[in-house]
Amino acid sequence: MNQNKAAKLKQSLRIKFLIILSTIVLIVMMFPRGESIESEVTIGSVWIQDDLIASTTFEILKSNDIFEKERLQAASRVQPIFLRDNSAASISIDSIKKYNSLIPRLVSAKQKNEELSHNTFLSDNSFNIFVQFKNKPATFKNIKTYSLTEILRLSKEILDRIYQRGLLNLSYKEINKDSISVRDGKFERVFPKTLYLDRESANDYLNNLLKINIGDNSEINEALTEYISFFLRPNIIYSYELTDAAIRNAKDRVPRNIGIVNENERIIAKHDRITPEVKLKIDSYRIAKGEEISFWSNITQGVGKFIHILIILLLLIIYIYLFRKRIFNDNLKILLIAIIILFISFLTYLIYSLNVSAPVELLVVVPVASMLLTIIFDSRIGFYGTVVIALIVGGLRGNDYAFALMNIVAGGLAAYTVRDIKNRTQIFRSFFYILIGYVVSIVAFSLERFASFDQMLISFAFATSNALISPVFTYGLIIFIERIFNITTDLTLLELTDFNHPLLRDLAHKAPGTFNHSMFLGTIAETTAETIGANPILARVGAYYHDIGKSLDPESFVENQINSGNIHETLTPQQSVELIRNHVSKGIEIAEKNGLPKEVIEFIPMHHGTMIITYFYEKAKQLYGEDHIEINDYRYMGPKPNTRETALLMLADACESTVRSLAESDSQKVENIINNIISARIDDGQLDDAPLTFKDISKIRESFYKILIGQHHKRIRYPNQEELESSKEEK
Repeated sequence: MNQNKAAKLKQSLRIKFLIILSTIVLIVMMFPRGESIESEVTIGSVWIQDDLIASTTFEILKSNDIFEKERLQAASRVQPIFLRDNSAASISIDSIKKYNSLIPRLVSAKQKNEELSHNTFLSDNSFNIFVQFKNKPATFKNIKTYSLTEILRLSKEILDRIYQRGLLNLSYKEINKDSISVRDGKFERVFPKTLYLDRESANDYLNNLLKINIGDNSEINEALTEYISFFLRPNIIYSYELTDAAIRNAKDRVPRNIGIVNENERIIAKHDRITPEVKLKIDSYRIAKGEEISFWSNITQGVGKFIHILIILLLLIIYIYLFRKRIFNDNLKILLIAIIILFISFLTYLIYSLNVSAPVELLVVVPVASMLLTIIFDSRIGFYGTVVIALIVGGLRGNDYAFALMNIVAGGLAAYTVRDIKNRTQIFRSFFYILIGYVVSIVAFSLERFASFDQMLISFAFATSNALISPVFTYGLIIFIERIFNITTDLTLLELTDFNHPLLRDLAHKAPGTFNHSMFLGTIAETTAETIGANPILARVGAYYHDIGKSLDPESFVENQINSGNIHETLTPQQSVELIRNHVSKGIEIAEKNGLPKEVIEFIPMHHGTMIITYFYEKAKQLYGEDHIEINDYRYMGPKPNTRETALLMLADACESTVRSLAESDSQKVENIINNIISARIDDGQLDDAPLTFKDISKIRESFYKILIGQHHKRIRYPNQEELESSKEEK
């Protein structure tokens, strides 16, 4: 029940319609709102439309990059704002005054009791220096005063001198400007930052003042430095809020426009070249029209965009409907194609919204979509998809024909590099082809528009980035898509051709006859698939794994009965049929257990279809009579082949097995076998569900004949061959 529901969802036309409709609507939403899609212009190109006359007065807006550059310049002219904290100085001065009266008393107490602790912020060493200075001041050299009270008073004056200069709460290195703005109450003035002290310069200034006012004694100066530094608190404080506000105000004061165009004024004349100044006018006019567009004009323009995208997508939809029915009937694959288209469209929308002068549009990785579609489906879907996506992204950029053509060329070459992919690393070969596609296109359009060499070099740099990014993106996305969407690509199939795969090793070990048959059948299927335009890799992999069920009971099949008897001689026809049919059901179980793709598993039942197991059916008729047996009991369970690859394997399997049983090589017999088997399968309706044409059947006959007649070509008997063929005992 659940499987039927899933199958209906997979093929539902309603779901398909919803996917397509959603894709179109989402792409339409990515068009610049209100802008005329004909308004995208390129500097250096020629205006081929009629004279453009302004229908309304509008401002000429600066380009985004120039406007932002001017805003940054305005912000860079703003000086960091600092606030003078007058309370910091007064608090520190008051504190040092209190300690100036406290320290002498503590020193006197220490003189009376050496065990007494001073309990101050001073280190023991500094406090002891003050004690020694009071006891024996004459022992201190280069001192201008020998009074402890006096040097403490001078310390207060030095602290006051430092506060008069001002102490910053940031270092000079942390201030990225040479000048700062200091706000003191209602007044604000700009000064060099070195007019004020930071911590490092304050220490130097303090040492100089100590030498000048007290003397050049290192011991006493170190103690006083520790003493004064304790009271130093910054009084020039950086204000993050005020500085940020000033920067914002400076940016906001930068004018957005550089001029004005009046109503009925000509913006550009027909056949005039588009200069940077004219482009600014056209872009500004486009924005002005978008701002004044009415509700109904918005609706009609939206309808136009909807039809625009619908027409483009119909190119791909019709092709898939006519030539890729399996894709069209699988809504999951339709959804995947839609997601790829939307991914590139959204990337274009994001990049276009940057609106910078650099050619960032060259970072739209259309080649990624080209390679994904080619690897997942085929080269034609890849190319048609590339054209459709290129037209869409060109439309999103204002019907940019040059941009669309660049991506068609680069994307087409990218699809070409992975059309016959043999391993995952082959994806990285696309770098050179993508780059060549973009470079040739850039050169062509640059020469046409008289672009400078510097502009070409910048475009080359962006194109190189695209060529580097695209293979990496594709490599990662293909693994993700294979897992999420459960899609089998040629890369997955190629990995299954490795003879070290556990199932193939097991088959070679347990059923060598079946293994050899499968390997040769893979060659036939692959070669013939190429001639009819089917997937040769899928055909080969299907041939390799179509009989893996025989590994469970190899001796039930004649190709593996080398030195043992035929067990079917002791079984009834019905028992033999059950054994034979069992390899199909068991093969499916083994394949599913080992995670083989659904497309490969289909070969296991479909290569037999609903054919009669003729040998045992005829044997049953002889034993029981035709009236006493049911023909359907002697048929395989199906289903019939429904792809060119599975139908091809059905025919190849029967033809190869029959031709292999020939005792002698006879080209006419080989041809007759091929013709008769193919005709029998057609007459029995086994190929009714397969999309094979009469032309395909004719090519299949020719291919089978060439390969099978080559297998049974005549060989010259070597001298003494009879001796080689005889056993040692016979000698």
